[in-house]
Amino acid sequence: MSKKILVLGGAGYIGSHTYVELLESGYDPAIVDDFSNAEHKVIERLKALTQRDVRFYEGDCNDAAFMEKVIGTEGDVHAVIHFAAFKAVGESVEKPLKYYENNIGSLLVLLNKMTAHQIPHLVFSSSCTVYGEPDKLPVTESTPRKPAESPYGNTKQICEDIIADCVRSKAAIKAIALRYFNPMGAHPSGLIGELPIGAPNNLVPFVTQVAAGVREKLTVFGNDYPTPDGTCVRDYIHVVDLAKAHVKALEHLSHLNESNHYDIINIGTGEGNSVMEVIKTFEKVSGQPLNYVIGPKRDGDVETVYANADKAKQVIGWTSELTLEDGLRDAWRWQQSLKEEDSQ
Repeated sequence: MSKKILVLGGAGYIGSHTYVELLESGYDPAIVDDFSNAEHKVIERLKALTQRDVRFYEGDCNDAAFMEKVIGTEGDVHAVIHFAAFKAVGESVEKPLKYYENNIGSLLVLLNKMTAHQIPHLVFSSSCTVYGEPDKLPVTESTPRKPAESPYGNTKQICEDIIADCVRSKAAIKAIALRYFNPMGAHPSGLIGELPIGAPNNLVPFVTQVAAGVREKLTVFGNDYPTPDGTCVRDYIHVVDLAKAHVKALEHLSHLNESNHYDIINIGTGEGNSVMEVIKTFEKVSGQPLNYVIGPKRDGDVETVYANADKAKQVIGWTSELTLEDGLRDAWRWQQSLKEEDSQ
């Protein structure tokens, strides 16, 4: 019988892609989502993509009674992957309590339930935001965490500490926090991808929306940073590669002999690309000229950050396989599929 995996926030961008990779790897995943930052049509798209019914529970992961019911219905749960966090940096500055309540609250409810029901494995969705503006590049797992630039970043730091303390208390939980860099792209089928509600917070969906005429122009925030072309540099990781990293992390935890364990692993390509490189590469793969303007720098923007991903290879046997071109091509295919859907 295949192992049951609860995917909290599984209707979201990274969660939905991870759901597909779990199925393809022989697991039995179920989605838990309140659809506050995802659309119900994702479930239909997952059905079309996997040719299987999707088990999902609609509700709030902060609701202990709801989570108790989900776990009781599922029965023997092998592992949980926690994606159920709000993630807009700007919004977190405006609404910090919303972020602390949801991002930390849902983890506390989950860890209590995992302990009570003896669910042994947890993969936690963390972020490279915990590093802030690093003193040295590339960033390794031992790079010191800087004070967070936003409440969102702070919730990721606090959640990492909560998991570490929980494991240190001899709770029978084996956990890995994956610190990922900048997810982008979409499933090559064009059936699932990034579906931001409102204005996108990430560069790539903004690029594709401008190219598709959904938005008038892209603003590049600053072009006088001390980088090769003056624009910010990030490590862009294809969402399918990122989804596969969660499966690898689960497999690694399952093979550990100890009853409790905690580790942190960077998930990135190990290379940095500037905002202008992303724009030029997109124009090349799509054949679409992009309407962009140079604007002022944004507060809190880190100028350059990219990963050292050696540990991911050594510990969980994962490396990125897809390129920036692949990601932008897939993101554009996804954007076009949305446009076709809207015109029907």
